[in-house]
Amino acid sequence: MVDLSTEYMGLKLKNPLVASSSPLSQDMENLRRMEESGIAAVVMYSLFEEQITAESKELNRYLVQGTESFAESLTYLPDFGNYKIGPDDYLKHIENAKKLIGIPVIGSLNGVSTGGWTRYAKLIEEAGADALELNTYYLSTSTDITSGQIEKIYIDLVKNIRNSISIPIAVKLSPFFSSIPNMAFQLIEAGANALVLFNRFYQPDLDIEAEKVVPNLVLSTSEELRMRLRWVAILEDRIKTDMAITGGVHTVDDVVKSIMAGAKVAMMTSALLKNGISHITLLIEGLTRWLEEHHRRSVRHLQGVMSQRSVADPAAFERANYMKTLASYKEI
Repeated sequence: MVDLSTEYMGLKLKNPLVASSSPLSQDMENLRRMEESGIAAVVMYSLFEEQITAESKELNRYLVQGTESFAESLTYLPDFGNYKIGPDDYLKHIENAKKLIGIPVIGSLNGVSTGGWTRYAKLIEEAGADALELNTYYLSTSTDITSGQIEKIYIDLVKNIRNSISIPIAVKLSPFFSSIPNMAFQLIEAGANALVLFNRFYQPDLDIEAEKVVPNLVLSTSEELRMRLRWVAILEDRIKTDMAITGGVHTVDDVVKSIMAGAKVAMMTSALLKNGISHITLLIEGLTRWLEEHHRRSVRHLQGVMSQRSVADPAAFERANYMKTLASYKEI
């Protein structure tokens, strides 16, 4: 019998499959079904920074001041009427989840400023979360802010939260930093216990008839996995921390590739939205079968076997493979 167990941020998991942050976790029945289907841990849907700051009546008055003159300004912030659960209810939801399921529950904060985050990081820990994922998102549109200043915002955020809580912290990293290895190293030095590669930034679309900017949610596909595999494989020997892959994990092969590249866990949401929560069971059965057929005793023995340091051609992950990739194209 093969051993599917792994360890992520010090959490002992029965297998490497983790449900990433999504609206699915807002429903307690979904959490129960995910556990029954075999998921090893759940990252809760995110508590957004905008929800935290909206708690302040003074700030709220400031935000809406003048909106009667500029109606479009009402659309600057999310419509919180669409969010069923506010900050206080979010904490209660984590408490109830911990009572309902026996697998690790990981809280999630989405934003970038330190004030409200530090407070709620502590409250999420007190609510019983086993770890916290920082879903950092900062889009600079200013010509005055440098890349170094942006990086400092992220680093300071992790430092402040690390100093306020004792549970493990994972940072969901963007692929858009100029030097991902250096940024990863700085985050670990700041106190992150794991890195999640990569955040999927949803891009707005343009409605050319209504002349409006509209949201456009596109679910991931397995093709998106390649960038994640590449960077996890590169970082595996450069930083000493746990890594998770998220974005593009749909099939058994996707899970196997993630672990081979060096990830401790493979996270998924789109696969569950497309195929249903029962898809978890099929992935676990498929992973078990794959390990048996390839004579691998455990997931742990598979981790990192195709990282950059382990493959016969390490340059395949870098620019040296660029011309080879172009030359591999064959016109149909």
